[in-house]
Amino acid sequence: MLHREVSMNSPIIQLLVLAGVAVFLILRLRGVLGTREGFEKPTAPAPEVKSKSRPDFEVIEGGPDRDIIDHVPEGSPAADALARMKRAEPSFGVGDFLGGARGAYEMILMGFERGELAEIKPFLDQDVYDSFAEVVASRVSQGLKIESEFIGIREMALQDATLDAQTGLAELTVRYVGELTSLVRDASGEIIEGSAKQTKKQKDIWTFARTMGSDDPNWQLVATGE
Repeated sequence: MLHREVSMNSPIIQLLVLAGVAVFLILRLRGVLGTREGFEKPTAPAPEVKSKSRPDFEVIEGGPDRDIIDHVPEGSPAADALARMKRAEPSFGVGDFLGGARGAYEMILMGFERGELAEIKPFLDQDVYDSFAEVVASRVSQGLKIESEFIGIREMALQDATLDAQTGLAELTVRYVGELTSLVRDASGEIIEGSAKQTKKQKDIWTFARTMGSDDPNWQLVATGE
């Protein structure tokens, strides 16, 4: 009977022995490592995380404006005109303008080539529109039809910039070298000029104008040349 009691209580005895060993180890560790009371070396602060909303550099006040001097020579009359445009309208950006001018070139050029002027009329000065309309009307009277496909812009650069201090009228001149296919068919459908397979370079110098600070955000094409 006694033998059964010892056998049944053996797990309890094992637990008590293990508990005693654990207490012994804890006391030894406290003696070697010490407690967290008293002076402790402060933990190192967490590394500062820079906000992604701020750039990693500071712009020096009065320094060169890369948005300007990346497109025209620093200190040039064009650079001065662009700086005054920005003061008159802080939301204006040269890079933003050129991005819009790139899209406008394809839209206006292809509208003219295909004789579809209604969609591009809001972006044309009246004199430019009248000139385009005259050419398109001449084609129609001769029974000519233009078939064109725009390939892309090979080169594009801001050539000049001016700002009238009194009226606030800004003019930006852009030089383009485009690439497209173009052919001309007569009234019978015969090709009399160009080729649908051969690309050609189209060189243009366009001037866009807008009054800075006006509610109308659209620039208008006011002059064309080569």
